[in-house]
Formats: sequence, C-alpha cells, structure tokens
Amino acid sequence: MLFFLNAAFLNAQTVQNKKQPLINILEILSNTYNVRFSYIDNLIRNKKSILPNRKLSLEDALKMLKNQTQLDFELLDNGFIAIKKTIKDRTSFKIQNLEKIVITNYLTTGIAKLSDGSLTIKPESFGILPGLIEPDILQTIQAIPGVLSTDETVSNINVRGGTHDQNLLLWDGIKMYQSGHFFGLISAFNPHTTQRINVYKNGSRAKYGDGVSSVIDMQLPNNVNHNFSGGLGLNFINFDGHAKIPISKKIGLQFSTRRSITDLINTTTYDQYFKRIFQDSDFTESENSISQNERFYFYDITTKLLYDISKKDKLRFHFLNVNNTLNYDEQSTINDQNEALNSKLSQRNTATGITYTRDWNNKFTTTSQVYLSNYNLDAINFDILNNQRLIQKNEVLDITAKLDIDYAISNQIKLNGGYQFTEVGISNLENVNNPVFRRFIKEVIKSHAIYAEALLLPNNATTKLNIGSRLNYIEKLDLLFLEPRLSFSQRFFNHFRFDILGEYKSQTTSQIIDLQNDFLGIEKRRWVLANNGTIPVIKSKQVSAGLHYNQNKLLISTEAYIKKVDGITTRSQGFQNQFQFINSTGSYTIKGLDFLVNKQFNNTLSSWISYSYSTNNYLFDNLNNGKAFPNNVDINHALTLAGTYTNRNLKIALGLNWHSGKPTTEPIFNSPNNDRQINYLSPNAEKLKDYVRTDYSVTYKFNLSGNTRATVGASVWNALSRRNIINTYYNLDNENQINKIENESLGITTNLSFRVNF
Repeated sequence: MLFFLNAAFLNAQTVQNKKQPLINILEILSNTYNVRFSYIDNLIRNKKSILPNRKLSLEDALKMLKNQTQLDFELLDNGFIAIKKTIKDRTSFKIQNLEKIVITNYLTTGIAKLSDGSLTIKPESFGILPGLIEPDILQTIQAIPGVLSTDETVSNINVRGGTHDQNLLLWDGIKMYQSGHFFGLISAFNPHTTQRINVYKNGSRAKYGDGVSSVIDMQLPNNVNHNFSGGLGLNFINFDGHAKIPISKKIGLQFSTRRSITDLINTTTYDQYFKRIFQDSDFTESENSISQNERFYFYDITTKLLYDISKKDKLRFHFLNVNNTLNYDEQSTINDQNEALNSKLSQRNTATGITYTRDWNNKFTTTSQVYLSNYNLDAINFDILNNQRLIQKNEVLDITAKLDIDYAISNQIKLNGGYQFTEVGISNLENVNNPVFRRFIKEVIKSHAIYAEALLLPNNATTKLNIGSRLNYIEKLDLLFLEPRLSFSQRFFNHFRFDILGEYKSQTTSQIIDLQNDFLGIEKRRWVLANNGTIPVIKSKQVSAGLHYNQNKLLISTEAYIKKVDGITTRSQGFQNQFQFINSTGSYTIKGLDFLVNKQFNNTLSSWISYSYSTNNYLFDNLNNGKAFPNNVDINHALTLAGTYTNRNLKIALGLNWHSGKPTTEPIFNSPNNDRQINYLSPNAEKLKDYVRTDYSVTYKFNLSGNTRATVGASVWNALSRRNIINTYYNLDNENQINKIENESLGITTNLSFRVNF
C-alpha cells in the first residue's frame, strides 16, 4: 500500500508537467545522475514521458520511465543503462533489434563488442585509456588487438598488416580521404559530436565497399534535440566547442569546431609533436639554409542540420571541413646576400551531403544519400641554392549516390539491400621551374554496386547469421567483382561464443609514394586510381575464427585469421631500400592470432592484457628472385598491459605497450657504391629494436552549477622517455659514403585539458 501511495503522490506532483520526447529526458537524466544510456534510435523515436522529479533516486526514476514508455531500463556496470523493448511493446519492433551487444565495457566503458564481430565505440560514454584524456577516435581503436600504428600516427593505421589507405573511413556515410591533424598525430574527427564508431576488421556488412583491411564507420547523432546542450574544451594543442541547438520542434542543428593554438603559443606538447612530425623533412635546418618563421595550424568544422518532415520522413544535411596548413621561410646566404623564400603545405578534406530516410511502416525503411567528398594536398617548395621551385598537387573528387533498403520479415529475419554509384576523379600535378618540367595526370572511374544480405537470429538469439554479397562493376576497366560476406556467431554453454567471419573486398583508390621528399617530406603519400596496369585494383580475401568466454566480468577472447591482399604496388608500400625506385605489383599474406583477457573488479577496476602474433610476407614476381620476404609492417609480436580505475568522478589509467621492431634492410658497407647507388643485403631481413612505451592518464569531473559539469585531465605519453626507433634507412653523402638515418618516436609528452559541458 505504501508503494502505491508513493507512486500516486509522485504522479500527482508531475501531472502538471507536459510529456516530452524520451530522448530529451535521457539527456537530462545523464547529467543529473552521471549515467549513460545505450539504446537503438528507432526504439525510442516516438516515445514520450514526463520528466521524473530530481529528488527521486535513479532506480525510482527508471521505474517511472518504464511505466510511462513500456520499455525496460537495465542498469549495467559503470553507470551504463541499456534500454530494451518489453514483451508487451510489440508496436515498437524495429529492424535494428537484430544488432545484439554480446560484450559491454570492452576494455573500458563506451566500447562494446557486437555479435557480428564488430566493435562499437560511443565517445559520450567513453571511460579512459592510458595516454588519452579525451576520446580521440583513431587513437582509441588502436587499443583493439590487431590494430597498430608502426609510426604512432593516426594517418598510418595498420589493421592486420594493411596500409592506411586500405581502411575505409566513413563520416556520417561519407568517405573521407584525410584522417589526421598535425599531419597524423591527432584524429581529424571531433569526438564530441560523434555518437558511435563501428569498427570491422573482418566480416563487414555488404553495404560497405572499399577498405580491404577494415571499415571505420563514424556516425553522428540522428535525432532532433529539443534542449540546448554543448561544451567547451582546451588543452595544450587546441581548443574546441560543440553544441546541439533546437531550432523548432522539427528542426535541430549540431555544430562543432576545433582549432589549434600552435600558431599562438608554444607548449611542451607542441614542441614534442613538432619534433616528431617534422624530423627528416625539408622543414629542417641544413648546412647551407635555415628554415624559420614557421606558422602551423589546423582546424575542423562540423555541421549537421536535422529536419523531421513528418513522423515517417527525415532529412539530414551534413558538412565537414578539415584543414592543416604549414608556412615557413627558407633563408640562405648567396654571394654575400641574404635571400628568403616562402614554402608552404596545405591539406584539406571537405565533405557535404544530404540524407533522406523514409519509414514506410515499422518493418520497411529506405535511406538515400548523395554526397561530395573533396580532398586537396598542395605544396610549394623552394630550393634557394639551386634556384628551384617545385609545385605539387593531389586532388580527389568523390561524388556518390546510395540507396539502402531495410525490411524485417519477422523478429528473426531481416533483409538489407541497396545500390551505390560512385564517380571518383583524382589528379596529380608536378611543376618544376628549373629545369622546366610539368606533369599533370587525371583519372576518372565510375563504378556501380548492388548488394543484398540476410540477417538471421533463430534459436532465441543464441545463433546469429549474417550472409550476403556485393556485386561491383567498374565501367572504365570493364571489371566485375562478386564479393561474398559472412558473419556467423553461436553461443553455447551460456558463457561461450564461437564465431566465423569472412569476406571478399576490392578497392580502386590507393596511396603511393613517388619520392620520399614529396610534399616537403611531410605528407608524402598521394592518392591515385587503379588503371588495371601499373596500378591494379586491390582485392582481398580473409577468413577468421574466434572463441570467446564471458562470465563474472571476465572476458577471454581469441581469434585466428588469414588474409591475402592482391594488387599492391611497391610504390604503395613506402620502400626505402633497393626497391624504392622500382615499380612492381604483388601481394601480401598475413596469418595471425589476436588474444585478449579482460577482468573487471567491483565496477571500479578494469585490467586487460592483449597479445597479437602474426607473420606478414610480400610476394612480388619481379623482386627478390620471386621469393617471399617480410612485409614493411611485419610486426610479429605485440603486447599491451593496461588497467583503469574509476571511483565516482575520478578515472585513472596506466598502460604498457610493447611490440617487436619493424623490418629493416641493411646495406653492404664494404661494397663500392657505384652510380651513387647503395648495395643492400636481403630485403627486410633484419629487425629494429623492440618498441616500448608506458602511458598514464587521469581525469576528474565535478559540478560547477546546475547542469554544468567540468572535467580536468592530465596525460603522459611515453612516461619513461624511452628512445624508440620507428624507422631506419640509408643514403649517400657528397663523398659517396653511406649515412644512417633514424626516425624517433615521440619522447615524453605531457598534456593537460579542461572541459565544460552544459
């Protein structure tokens, strides 16, 4: 009787409050109780409720919401609340319910593993990782076993032995050709306006083309906000701001911007980043010339306009601009006169698109999207001593139209299919004034793709099967590719899960290096299109099998895989040995094992150890007498030990990263260097020294006033200041002697941040 009297009293208190969309209430409760909600967008789309009284406990507030919405609210670990459909709520059935989370808090909060083998990262719910005080998107995914960057940058992420251009990066469905700020040390995508990131290492959906190594699908929130929210942040590299602005009941605006402070103030973090990126580039002090008066900055702007035309029709407008700019003067003394000329480098990716979604009924949905993605890399490099000016440009123009169809036959069967048209044009320009030389190459490829797949969820969700295929046709090359996809998952003995993943994929765009000092030696990679000759279409096939155990907050996961990629070129691999100036096509095959143990204690402590073993070998018919030799990123062993501690608003993380050294090729020091060419031993037969790095990070949240919360954070990257050599190569000096050049990783790098959310 007391329970019902109390409920009646609470209802009497709120009877005068108007019902409002559930999405708005969840945002308020997130700030009030410092929790995060996990849900499928369509599940709560048309739900409304009365805002619970702030004096209620979290449990009572959730009970009230359950009565109001007929949804279940399950309180998980670390303040995570899962919203699910109740048995009575048949009308809210939506096709996305087939997506099932099998592991929550994978490594840390905000990272979950799905039954299709993919990983989902939600920056808003993100906990903490060693060395990171903010949820940097492309740094975060490197915590996943099998994902590594051999040079510590987010513009060179190697997923199971692939090069970075073999990763498909999607921003709200739009393909991106630039991924980093500070020329690779910081993700170019603002995490504070990104709702979730889906990462596929294998077994990707049939709707994804390109990306023979992985898919990194970044999605922004897709619901109109009815309450204003936002935040401001500052660290030793950049400041940023973001906001969700309600314009009307049907229209909302999401906005974010970020800009570096590097051209305004020098910090210790900037000094370390600067030293790491610009070492071994044209922007260095030489014997006869000096680079000075440098000005470097970056920025990004994100805008998304959401318009709910009706309950069934939704229109979305997307815009993103990412920019890096470097200017510096090269000064020299010639004939007793000082001369100075300005060299510069700019890198930009602009994306804009329109998406229209129609919910025909609760089982049938269509989504159409048209977008344009434009990438530009421009450089002007002056050589005062030789009176030479070099202009280089690389431009990509990607125009794509997509139609995606979802149809749910029942709770256990979902069908997905669609069509994609893409026209990609890529141009490259080189212009030299002394001697006069100009080369301009432009290629255009039009491609069509149709795809279909079925998602089956029989046996009370213990079994999940996703099987499909994608058919690609390339007009110019008259090529047709059939690409089957498979994702199978079976749960047994309640706590065990076995899965098999497989896929065939292809891509027509790739990055190559003509010369190591292209684009001032900073962004030396340029985009090119396949021509079915010197640059083939890249094709891959991969299969993996995994076994996972998850009980009592203990996760043990192991996955074995084999992947073969055909159609790679020597110019795409960045050779700096005897194959640097040779054009040849070949393949690589990688076999490996990813292993992870993750244990959580009392909702406050999470620790894990991950280990990856792999062998990765090239095979070029025209190189090394047709024999296989180690891949440039053949990292045989990689180990991570890490732990996080959470106590209310305090979060601490500590981690150790170790991996064996990457391959290198030694010269023959005692042989004559005829024609100014170095004679080398067997390619990639030696290894650099092991890489070791220790990282720390800590954050603390506190209330400022009302719904305004602040977060302070500190991090230390490479806390033990270990000198790691990440690359070694050789050249000849003016006296025809061999010089050894070593590229070092980041030294000890500290960072501080302050953020306010309201």
